[in-house]
Amino acid sequence: MSNHNFTTSILVEQTPQEAFDAVKNVRGWWSEEIEGGTERLNDEFTYHFQDVHRCKMRLTEVIPEERIVWDVLENYFNFTKDQKEWVGDKISFEIAVKDNKTEIKFTHWGLIPDYECYDICFDSWSKYIKNSLYNLITTGKGQPNPKETIN
Repeated sequence: MSNHNFTTSILVEQTPQEAFDAVKNVRGWWSEEIEGGTERLNDEFTYHFQDVHRCKMRLTEVIPEERIVWDVLENYFNFTKDQKEWVGDKISFEIAVKDNKTEIKFTHWGLIPDYECYDICFDSWSKYIKNSLYNLITTGKGQPNPKETIN
């Protein structure tokens, strides 16, 4: 990890196609509160978690079995003073064969330690990629944020 981005990776037995399909299934590993398309070039989707975090993403690269890139168009955290954190960042998923396994390398370009959200984002992305996405690929079931219910 450099001081200009956050990177983590996982290694799975499944094929690059299975990994690619799982990454596109954002509702299956990040949150069931995703609205919009998450699979095709130029798709846009919004994410929200209660009133804590909201963001809007656009898919700017979709190369089957190899790469998916999201651009962060909008972002809001209720716990940061700087509401520009994440805006303009890129989030990429690089998929490659490594030692007869499939590696998924996740990078949040621009997520730097100077960000107010860095520690929380570091922990959250690590959990979503190393646990939820990993489990979605290897078992077919991730641990996304559940759909919110209104009481």
